[in-house]
Amino acid sequence: MFICIEVADRKTEEAFIELPVRLYRGNPYWIRPLNDDICKVFDREKNPCFREGGECVRWLLRNEEGEYVGRVAAFVNKKTCGLDKYTVGQMGFFECIDDRQAAFMLFDKCREWLEERGMEAMEGPVNFGERIEWWGLLVDGYDECPVYAMPYTKPYYVRFFEEYGFRDYFKQFTYRTRLVMESLSKIVVWKADRILQNPDYSVRTYGDIGKQKAIDALLTVYNKAWNLEVHGVDGITREQVEALYRSLRPIIDKELIYFAFYQDEPIGFFLMFPEINQAVRHLNGKMNVWGILRFMYHLKVKKIKVALGQLFGVVPEFQGKGVEAAMIKRFTERIIEDGHKYDYLELNWIGDFNPPMIHLMEYIGAKTVRTHITYRKLFRDDIPFTRSVDKVTGS
Repeated sequence: MFICIEVADRKTEEAFIELPVRLYRGNPYWIRPLNDDICKVFDREKNPCFREGGECVRWLLRNEEGEYVGRVAAFVNKKTCGLDKYTVGQMGFFECIDDRQAAFMLFDKCREWLEERGMEAMEGPVNFGERIEWWGLLVDGYDECPVYAMPYTKPYYVRFFEEYGFRDYFKQFTYRTRLVMESLSKIVVWKADRILQNPDYSVRTYGDIGKQKAIDALLTVYNKAWNLEVHGVDGITREQVEALYRSLRPIIDKELIYFAFYQDEPIGFFLMFPEINQAVRHLNGKMNVWGILRFMYHLKVKKIKVALGQLFGVVPEFQGKGVEAAMIKRFTERIIEDGHKYDYLELNWIGDFNPPMIHLMEYIGAKTVRTHITYRKLFRDDIPFTRSVDKVTGS
């Protein structure tokens, strides 16, 4: 017998945060997220989805002994819920004991709440916000630690989702490659050299061009390269870029952020950061004064040897011309020149609906180390199910 309780006060919010700590105790691969990172998703002042008319609710599941055994959140993102031919709500932050009845009770709660708001389907587990955080169910890579702000989930969750009727909407891969020139295929080197030997093109780092030009370039390329209907990502404003810079300033390595230019106009970017989960794992979820000191110690003294590729963009008219290869080759050369400051590069969030990026991963010798799935559950039998990759290709 289980009871669903809405998260409505500080005590239940704390229980929502602490539940995974108990579920994953003893698992050497799970890294406890920062409490603030989770809380800000549900903070009306910090999450812009609320200001855009979005709605969100959270529940905890309690057993007869009064112990919390599951949690989940449901949300309606006004910016994305109407992009399909039917309305799609979302659910996420699912955690549960290995009990089918408990899991289905949480799923039912999400469905009922979403249907009350006119939704005809739900996808999950996802984030109430940008795709680059807390998105997807881990289905492969349980013997790997998660990268920062990405979920590590239990293997039996896959059974729960699929038995409930969720279907694979798209897969997202995390790739890893060792940073040596030999890992790059001959075609990548050839494409890169062709671009780099052309005086109209240039590849420069954040350190080369400075903050203001970097902000201008990111703003220009992002808004040309990303499309809400295809990528599920909307444009970005200057204020958002500047806020992103301020939030990331403590961890920015200026030699990990690359921009490509054609006749001094920005045409591409490759954003990488130190993979800070290697420091976060030592903080027990708390970025207080002591946590900040420990974080900076592991970041600056112990050193992080993995670079995380977070975002890769090239404006449409220059895609497929070798701009991506030029940025990767220049980055690899710089890392080698610096005496291998980073040993590995991990590239996060490569969707199966993006074959060119998957091919690029093969060309740079990258291998898949984690796979997440974004599932979708249709509420009506008369709605045809179409995977995201089929929408992109028109199949």
